[in-house]
Amino acid sequence: MRPETLAIRTQTERTGEKEHSTPLFLTSSFVYDTAEDMAAAFADDNLDVNIYSRFSNPSVDEFIKKVCLLEGAEDGIATATGMAAVSACFMTFLASGDHIISASAVFGSTHTILTKYLPKWGITYSYFDMNKPESIEALIRPSTKMLYVETPSNPGLDVIDLEYVAALCKKHGILFVVDNCFATPAVQQPIKFGADLVLHSATKFIDGQGRVLGGVVVGKKDLIKQLYLFIRNTGPSLSPFNAWVLSKSLETLFVRMEKHASNALYIANGLENHAALSWVKYPFLPSHTRFDVARKQMFNGGGILTFELKSGLEGGRKFLNSLKWLSMTNNLGDSRTIASHPASTTHSKLTEDERQAVGITPGLIRLSVGLEHPQDILEEILQALA
Repeated sequence: MRPETLAIRTQTERTGEKEHSTPLFLTSSFVYDTAEDMAAAFADDNLDVNIYSRFSNPSVDEFIKKVCLLEGAEDGIATATGMAAVSACFMTFLASGDHIISASAVFGSTHTILTKYLPKWGITYSYFDMNKPESIEALIRPSTKMLYVETPSNPGLDVIDLEYVAALCKKHGILFVVDNCFATPAVQQPIKFGADLVLHSATKFIDGQGRVLGGVVVGKKDLIKQLYLFIRNTGPSLSPFNAWVLSKSLETLFVRMEKHASNALYIANGLENHAALSWVKYPFLPSHTRFDVARKQMFNGGGILTFELKSGLEGGRKFLNSLKWLSMTNNLGDSRTIASHPASTTHSKLTEDERQAVGITPGLIRLSVGLEHPQDILEEILQALA
């Protein structure tokens, strides 16, 4: 079956009720027929028996299985949030004395973990510019254990050649981890280009309607087992209810991402030469500096675009205040179009130099393009620019 079909037709075995839609398994624990069965369930960290919903649950397992099929992964593990997925990867595979190389253009909370928390445990980091991938190899040390990227990045929409980075990681024996949140498996499958682990904030496009929190990591089976044991013992597990919602959301992921992308491209084209803007950035615009790379590894440009107001920081605030119906919220990937101004909100605590390092300019507006009529979205933006 093709991915669009797998996303809809993959589900847990039907119960005796013969339900059409997958039921929700709201239970904290599971029972056994005999004392011997119970003992066997706890033997050798058995991964095939449901024991306790912090370890595994049928609703969660279905969600994981679907993401694995869509990403082309051997196995996976779900988490309570996207940041739980990120931090679990770091804490499972990095130890005191290790070194991680990361793109400088990463989500603000990921930046905080790399710069504030990992150093507390003796883990060092180096940043590289995604637009200069040739600079990576010089940063590699004997202690380098992981290379981490977002592509497209948040919020700068930088794109990196996954195949190039994967070859570099393989050459030096480094774990290659990719945050695929902006693209989703409907747009990009990093494992096909050599990634070892792929993670998502499922809160975003995978849910698609701003309802629940969730995260997921998929990849090689031996790596996922290590992650599973960390998450099982530390507890950032995905709730069965949220997993059930996310699993149902995957059934519409492909059709949603096609519409998000077509709307975003329409708006990017409509804004590209606007007099109030210094630039418009979208992976499938020919003016994007990595347009050829994006076309090679992405099926479409995704649902996020950014643009820079010539009027800078104050212009960003004025633009948001001039919006009539677009949402202002610190989320993305919703059916509703969302506008944000990172320099005055999510990244306001960073210094100017730190913001520049992650691609955030004073007048940058990030637009998570929704599923409304594209002309309505464009007209709303144009009136706010005016």
